[in-house]
Amino acid sequence: MALICSISNETPEEPVISLVSKHVFEKRLLEKYVGENGTDPVTGETLSEDQIVPINTTPIQRPRPPTATSIPAILKILQDEWDACMLHSYTLRQQLQMTRQELSYALYQHDAACRVIARQDKEVTAAREALATLKPQAGAAALPQPIPTPTPPPQQQQQQAPQQPEPMDVETQLTPVGVSDTVLEELQQTATKLTSLRKKRGKEMPEGLPTAQQLKTYVPASSHPGLHSASLRGILCLDLLPLSNKTVTGGADKNIVIFDKQDEKIVCTLKGHTKKVTSVVAHPSEKMIMSASPDCLLKIWDIDGENCKHSLKIHDGAITGLSLHPTNNYILSSSQDQHWSLADINSGKLLCKIADQSVSHGLTCCQFHPDGLIFGTGTTDSLVKIWDLKEQKIAANFPGHSGAISAIAFSENGYYLATSADDEVIKLWDLRKLKNFKTVSLDDKYAVRGLTFDSSGHYLAVAGSDVRVYQISKQCDLVTTFKTHTKEATDVRFGPNASYIASVSMDRSLKFYSAN
Repeated sequence: MALICSISNETPEEPVISLVSKHVFEKRLLEKYVGENGTDPVTGETLSEDQIVPINTTPIQRPRPPTATSIPAILKILQDEWDACMLHSYTLRQQLQMTRQELSYALYQHDAACRVIARQDKEVTAAREALATLKPQAGAAALPQPIPTPTPPPQQQQQQAPQQPEPMDVETQLTPVGVSDTVLEELQQTATKLTSLRKKRGKEMPEGLPTAQQLKTYVPASSHPGLHSASLRGILCLDLLPLSNKTVTGGADKNIVIFDKQDEKIVCTLKGHTKKVTSVVAHPSEKMIMSASPDCLLKIWDIDGENCKHSLKIHDGAITGLSLHPTNNYILSSSQDQHWSLADINSGKLLCKIADQSVSHGLTCCQFHPDGLIFGTGTTDSLVKIWDLKEQKIAANFPGHSGAISAIAFSENGYYLATSADDEVIKLWDLRKLKNFKTVSLDDKYAVRGLTFDSSGHYLAVAGSDVRVYQISKQCDLVTTFKTHTKEATDVRFGPNASYIASVSMDRSLKFYSAN
């Protein structure tokens, strides 16, 4: 007797019986029905797969359909299969074309949205920059404005005395006038005085200087990203005004910005350089700033007047470094034209301009020794040179780096010199023994862009791939590291008595770190 499936009314290939309704089913059909409904197809009662029992029968050989018993019928079946396959292929090609069009339209919308977002982001950045620039003028807007005087008739204007022209920023091409005996005596007296004061202080840590453990607690206190233009990103140099809570920054936008740390606002912006500002130096006792740029100009600025007192065309190549002499009257500059020069910041006169005639390598940086009688320069041929200022000759050479020297710094005690180059190390030199006593290895591809000691000479700050502080000792231990900048840090400074640390970066931000 043939078994008939209660669902399909056909002979099942795998017959099973339901223990609930006692009916025969095709196994796959019953399992699918139970999986979807959970009941018996005939009675509607609850049915589980455990209640399905297979039936053992002999395999049934299905007869061929009458239409497939001749060659013409088989050819007809094959022709129908081919036609169906072609129609399906045509339908798939149409769907593919429609999908491509939809994808192209979606990509176009995405590109347009990205352009709109980029434009909006640029406008927001420009608005923030304008807001930061206008903050110092907010207080002045509340002051009563003077009553404008009526304009006299043209005849009376001609009779009035002509007004004095406003001072102009005039570039002065200088020739050296020489270092006079008076200047040499001033240099010597300053060096003697500073050496005496340093011996009195001794090697003890100054009162109020934070310990290494206290420096480890320093955290980012504030961040100021809107000081310089957003179109030319990057702050390249930094210095602090000792008499106030103000910082001086020079940027890739060719501007110098004076920022009040306490009030968190821009005091003024000095414009005059035609290329990026790579070095700034703040006068420790007067409201004066010195700046340098690849435009070959050394400018001396009056902060109160917000104007340039002297614009000195000293070098024929880009100026790469500035350092103020301890007398606070003379500025040292280094240049890619292989020369270093000494100028009087008050008179704007060039005292001397010297080059090492034995080599043909440009200078990359310069720094005065705390006593002021010697100074160091870095060169593109990986050599650090110590110069005697009075004799204007090389006193010592410090080889050992590979790559151009990127930064040098003298410690306040006058014993040590820190140098860096494009070789991922920092070298510490003992000036008394004229030898390298410690080499600090940095991370792979670490680029050092700035070095500075604190006022006591106990700590060395490094600006580069991050901002880090070392304690100067025989081991030169790493005290702390700040990884808050999103791009390379370009310069770093200690606040008075290392009470805080300031850094600038190519991410266009000025950051302060202090105890929490």
